[in-house]
Amino acid sequence: MKTPLAISLAAILSQPLLAQEVESTESKNDALDFEQIMVTGVVRATTKMDSSVSASTINPGDVLIATPRATAEIFRSIPGIRSESTGGEGNANIAVRGLPVAAGGAKFLVLQEDGLPVMQFGDIAFGNADIFLRADSTISGIEAIRGGSASTLVSNSPGGVINFISKTGDFGGGSLSTTFGLDYESYRTDFEYGDYLNDDTRFHIGGFYREGEGPRETGYTANSGGQIKANLTKEFDSGYIRLYFKHLDDKSAGYLPMPMYANGDSISGFDAQQDTPHSVYLQSTLRLNGQNQISSGDMANGMHPKVSSVGFEASFDVGDNWSLENRFRFTDAAGEFIAPFPAEVAGASGIAQSLAGEGAYLTYANGPDAGENFTDSTGNGLVIRVHTFDVEMENFDSYANDLKLNKTFGDSSLTLGYYKARQNIDMAWLWNSYLMEVKGDNAALLDVFAADGTPYSQNGLTAYGVPFWGNCCQRSYDLKYDIDAPYVAFSTQVDNLTLDASVRHDMGDAFGTYAGAAISTVDMNRDGQISIPEQNVAGIDLANPQPVNYDWGYTSYSVGANYRFDQDMALFARLSRGGRANADRLAFGKIRQDGSVADEDAVDMVNQAELGLKYRNGGLGLFVTGFFAETEEQNFEATTQRFFDRVYEAMGVELEAAYIWQDWTFKGGFTWTDAEITEDEITPDVVGNTPRRQADLIYQLTASYNYDDGTAGINLIGTTDAYAQDNNDLKFDGYTQVNAFASYYLTDALSVALNVNNLFDEVGLTEAEEGSIPANNIIRARAINGRTTSLTLKYQF
Repeated sequence: MKTPLAISLAAILSQPLLAQEVESTESKNDALDFEQIMVTGVVRATTKMDSSVSASTINPGDVLIATPRATAEIFRSIPGIRSESTGGEGNANIAVRGLPVAAGGAKFLVLQEDGLPVMQFGDIAFGNADIFLRADSTISGIEAIRGGSASTLVSNSPGGVINFISKTGDFGGGSLSTTFGLDYESYRTDFEYGDYLNDDTRFHIGGFYREGEGPRETGYTANSGGQIKANLTKEFDSGYIRLYFKHLDDKSAGYLPMPMYANGDSISGFDAQQDTPHSVYLQSTLRLNGQNQISSGDMANGMHPKVSSVGFEASFDVGDNWSLENRFRFTDAAGEFIAPFPAEVAGASGIAQSLAGEGAYLTYANGPDAGENFTDSTGNGLVIRVHTFDVEMENFDSYANDLKLNKTFGDSSLTLGYYKARQNIDMAWLWNSYLMEVKGDNAALLDVFAADGTPYSQNGLTAYGVPFWGNCCQRSYDLKYDIDAPYVAFSTQVDNLTLDASVRHDMGDAFGTYAGAAISTVDMNRDGQISIPEQNVAGIDLANPQPVNYDWGYTSYSVGANYRFDQDMALFARLSRGGRANADRLAFGKIRQDGSVADEDAVDMVNQAELGLKYRNGGLGLFVTGFFAETEEQNFEATTQRFFDRVYEAMGVELEAAYIWQDWTFKGGFTWTDAEITEDEITPDVVGNTPRRQADLIYQLTASYNYDDGTAGINLIGTTDAYAQDNNDLKFDGYTQVNAFASYYLTDALSVALNVNNLFDEVGLTEAEEGSIPANNIIRARAINGRTTSLTLKYQF
């Protein structure tokens, strides 16, 4: 009988994520893999049972049943992690144990590949770390640390670390798989292969390529591209050295909030689960680029990371109980982020008159009714004022080097480390304004005319810039962040008691320039005439760049103890204090004229306490952790133009459980959180409220059954009610999303798998721009995708 980890993996992102035969580490006596060695965010490699941190591992079988459609959806299977993965392939909001996500991204959490950060800051505006990360068949597993020693062993990660670990050719063989979307347009091929070249040299290579519209109806091929990764390992008597390479060039639609009713119901003509404001009639946008030259943006590029990275990993026993470990990576990264954002959803006449005065009217700018007066074919009477979130990521290069020197003496070890990194953030925001009908499946753009027939738009474009938001967001950055972080860690074992302590001092320098908007008159379409939109064109104020020149420093510490009562039960406790340096978002008003930044603005600190129990008995495994966190946060949210300067508190209980009974495997996680805003320097009215989108309970449950020729399983992802915003007025209903999977071996090497995401087409909202129900009952919110079904054919060799 084949285990769930040895079968074909179903579509993740509409493909098998970890398509390779993997030997199961689970057994009926270790359902939670307590004896698995952890290497992420810990002082030294140790088993989960002997460590004093909250750790989880995700193996191919876990991913198999969870049926994610994007990389960030994998994180929903980790207890304590709230992953709002409704943005598509990237741009997810990821929070840990009540730590806030006030402005998007993963501010207090670091995403890693093979032990080094994907980005040094997880919440770069429009450059979130998950945009530059893809899960595919080259991944052997994922390790996650929540809180704990992550504060001291990784920079800018007081909340935790999620590490994607690549296959390295330990097991000879490979796989080839193809996945088809059955009820949506998607086609993807994955491959991977690894083996030993000789007795001491092994390699692995793999990747994917895909094409398709994606899970929502964009009207064109919105997902296009792929990735290739390779590594080569040379083993020596005293250690090993590994070289690796990655190239990612992948376009995917970025889903921003959708118009819908406040209770989550869809508006007539626009299905909030299937549709998107993307349209074949809005594929290009004319604007001034970061050098104020007339250029065009391609909406079909969506989130488009272009990444080439090279690196090495070396680990050697250098004698006399000393060992040396070094990881290095240089990443050449650039790309785009371009997607339509609904700045306003309102009645057609109201929006028309706000632009062109009393008596203004609308016509179709393109589409089958081009030139005709707007007739509201859907019957909803609504129009979207669209802002194109058009960002050129010109240079996001980075390098990182993590050096560790370890000395063991008896049952104790001492680690001395030094981390050095640089992150470039060079990008330009080039936003425009359009009018669009509220309609799914290729909405048309709309032109606006004054009562006397004077045109106030050009082919649906109402402004070169975003005057509705005060032209806030035409801007450019050319910033560099240097990070130095020495650290020291000590661990010792006395009988059944393990003690560890670590301290880290992060130092950083930020330098460069940034510039805001400059308004001028430009004949954008070169027709020799100046239209009304061309009278006020937003470009970059290149003549008046503002300097950035400041430094920061903070000290983090973590102290933990783990007592193992016997082979099957252990108790741990930990106190930690960690920091996170703020980056590009400070340029929205926190950087002074001379380029300096106040110390209290440069760094946010997090204090945490944990108490946990690990237990197993027969086929049962339990991992229960109580936690408390106090978090400072400075942040800026581009969509609302608001600053945050707050302190939060969160306490709760996190449970991870697994049970194996005969051919059944059950896994689950529950996180109960009581979170509160305790201080707010800017909006004191919200003190005492629950932070936005923080549910009291989030949970995930999985059941799988193994039969002679395959496996079948079901996965539940759920949340209770949560407030849309910090004013605690508009509340989202809780929901449970059900996913299902089944596979069958046609031969010993060839399998077919059926994968259904959101089986019952559940409606679930993860975020909204509004904090209260507006007069027209229309909000702009991100919803989970409706039901999507895929079929995977896989050959293992």
